[in-house]
Amino acid sequence: MASSDTVLIGSASEIRSLQRKTCEVNGRKITVFHYEGKFYALDFHCYHSGGPLDAGDIEDINGVACIICPWHKYKISLQTGEGYYQAIDPKHLRKPPSWKSKGVKQRTHEVLADNGNIYVKLSSCDRKLDSDYYYSDQYKEIMKNMKR
Repeated sequence: MASSDTVLIGSASEIRSLQRKTCEVNGRKITVFHYEGKFYALDFHCYHSGGPLDAGDIEDINGVACIICPWHKYKISLQTGEGYYQAIDPKHLRKPPSWKSKGVKQRTHEVLADNGNIYVKLSSCDRKLDSDYYYSDQYKEIMKNMKR
């Protein structure tokens, strides 16, 4: 299975047991999650403020498995990278809030299972997403200057 565009993350049993594993894939920090029998891979840093998604809880939001960022409680679909929020209808204040999508904010990556191992292939989507900032030259320069 290993090829130039796929990277071995670990054994499926290891990731099932841990429920998540964070590693670097071709210079990009990602987390692979195991939830309800499926594997998902997302950028490690939350799109909003860079929070560590591997430290978040997973919750079902309206039938969608979401990782909850531990810093600001942003809700992100494990499958699509969509951000979710609760909206209030100002014309009907007695109506309960409903879940709405902000659109895709977090980059997701392809997870491949082969012979008991889990591999990740980084997203080839050219569309810029909010979580991409944490892998940009601008962010790397800021981090480098902070260490001085």
